[in-house]
Parts: sequence; structure tokens; C-alpha cells
Amino acid sequence: MKFRYAMVCSSNQNRSMEAHFVLKREGFDVSSYGTGAHVKLPGPSLREPNVYDFGTPYKHMFEDLRRKDPELYKRNGILPMLKRNLAVKLAPQRWQENAADGIFDVVFTFEEKVFDMVVEDLHNRDHVLMKPVLIINLEVKDNHEEAAIGARLTLVLCQEIEATEFWEDSIDEIVANFEKQHRRKLLYSISFY
Repeated sequence: MKFRYAMVCSSNQNRSMEAHFVLKREGFDVSSYGTGAHVKLPGPSLREPNVYDFGTPYKHMFEDLRRKDPELYKRNGILPMLKRNLAVKLAPQRWQENAADGIFDVVFTFEEKVFDMVVEDLHNRDHVLMKPVLIINLEVKDNHEEAAIGARLTLVLCQEIEATEFWEDSIDEIVANFEKQHRRKLLYSISFY
């Protein structure tokens, strides 16, 4: 694989991690991040989410929720999701603190609000290398089923991008073909490192 990819959602738990899992399995150079202030997971009610700091190991979250209410968190899919996550990497990471991870060629987001935050963050960084980075938003509802569909669609897009010599020359055509074939609207922007 010739390009480096980043998958970004709000908490680096569901959508970005499902895509990270799928792309990693297919041999892509991929990382994943969240843009939120904290990592939030569903709790016993909407007003009682489980909140963790970025960097808290997935294993710790898994054990914490299993101790609190194993039936609830198994039934709502949170424990299986965390189990998948800890097989992919140690802990959720925050996009805004990823400069040490190097540069990416393509960044995928799964929610317009996250797309805007990534574009703004890249815009505010020093552009010393003047190396282009493509940011694509594929809108995906934050549930397990949609995350799985979104990850498969992301894989299709990544394979299309990999098949090009320079994505800059063919991104408009790749996006148009994808939108037509999958009936999904994409947002995309180009920034620089």
C-alpha cells in the first residue's frame, strides 16, 4: 500500500475503529482517532454516559463496564466493540494531539462535525512540507450496523485511491463514481502539512 490513512470519529470507539479494523486486516497503513474532548460510551440512560479520557486503555473500559453491568453492555454491543478495539490498538487517541504520529495522505471522517474539526485543525497547523492531504467525510450513523457498512464502503474508496498514481489527479472522478454507485454523498477537502 502506498498511502497512509487516518480514520476519525468523535470518540475513536465505533466508526473509526471498525474502519481501522477492516483496513488493517486488508494490509493498509492505517491509524485512528477521535476529535471529542472525552471518550463517551452509552450508559444506563442517555443522561448517564460513561466518560473516559483519551488514552484510557480499551481493556480498562472493558473491565469497568463489565464490572458495572455486564448484561447491559453485552446486550447493547459495547463489550464486544471494546473487545474488537483492544485487538486493534491499546487506547483511543485524540486527533488534535496526533502530530507526533507523522503525516497522512488521506483522512476519513464519518460525521460532518468531525470533518469540520479535522479540516480546521489541519488549517491551523504549520504548513512546512506543503504536502497535500485529502480529507473525506462519509456520513455514518453511530451504531454497530452502520459502522460495519461504513467500514466496507471506506475500504472500497481506499482501494480506488490506492489504484491511482496520484489521488490529486483523479479524486473528482473517484468521488463521482462512488456517489453514483453507492448512492452516498461525500464531502471532501484538501489541506496541507
